[in-house]
Amino acid sequence: MDNFTFGVTMMVCGMGGTILTLWVLSLIMSLLGKAFPEKKEEK
Repeated sequence: MDNFTFGVTMMVCGMGGTILTLWVLSLIMSLLGKAFPEKKEEK
């Protein structure tokens, strides 16, 4: 494997890992939002 192929492979793995991590974090935030809904303040 030459340097260019290795570089492209590492770039794709890095970007894929970043997107996957952001997706997992958004899923966790969504689940927490459903578990602890925002309460309306009554005055």
